[in-house]
Amino acid sequence: MSGLQYFDLEGMVAVITGASRGLGRGFAIALAGAGAFAVCVARNETMLVETVSLIEKAGGKASFLTGDFSETGEIKAVIDSIAARYGRIDILVNSAGTEIPKMLQDVTEADYDTIMNTNLKGVYFSCQAAAKHMIVQGGGKIINIGSLASHIGLAKATVYTSSKGGVLQLTKALAVELAQHNIQVNAIGPGYFLTDMTAPFFADPAHRSWIESKIPAGRIGKPEDLAAAAIFLSGSGSDYITGQIIYVDGGWLAG
Repeated sequence: MSGLQYFDLEGMVAVITGASRGLGRGFAIALAGAGAFAVCVARNETMLVETVSLIEKAGGKASFLTGDFSETGEIKAVIDSIAARYGRIDILVNSAGTEIPKMLQDVTEADYDTIMNTNLKGVYFSCQAAAKHMIVQGGGKIINIGSLASHIGLAKATVYTSSKGGVLQLTKALAVELAQHNIQVNAIGPGYFLTDMTAPFFADPAHRSWIESKIPAGRIGKPEDLAAAAIFLSGSGSDYITGQIIYVDGGWLAG
């Protein structure tokens, strides 16, 4: 039998949060390209329509639902609606995220809540809502999106770093708890990728030069660089892998 079977997602239902742009859109395109039906979730309907259009033009299958995954009530409603509509949820990719770069002394409680509610609280309750359906159906795959900040500290990112460190520990704890239900929980830790959220970091030529100097591969990441990791963690080839984070960073952490 071909080894490609381990990367075949045909017939699976994949829910991707934050799929309206950036890395989330890239994950949705990648999973749909491997055969999954990609259900794209985010707040911006116009951009979600663009994501679905890109997938369908490439021959994939997709739909979208609008939802704010910083609100626990909306999370449960959206996840339950998807499960009811499509009969199952095989893959969950928690890609929704946000950042407000500020020095410690300038961070407000509103800043803290905005970042934490999306990056950690939203991920937590998204996992909870999806896991309930995965347990009933006998298994599933959860992929959380970490960061270099899951492993290292970054200035002007104390809240963001706290949230992404939490995502890594949540991934490990869920992996232990859900293993008995044949649910694998892993994470992907992207390095520096050019997206709408990270664009301000690259606007400063000196800071961009510093970033690029730290990447042994010699370039900033592109969303498609994450495709293979997402497909691998979604397919049967990762059935005995859980509680791990795969850094896709061009060698940043190794350097």
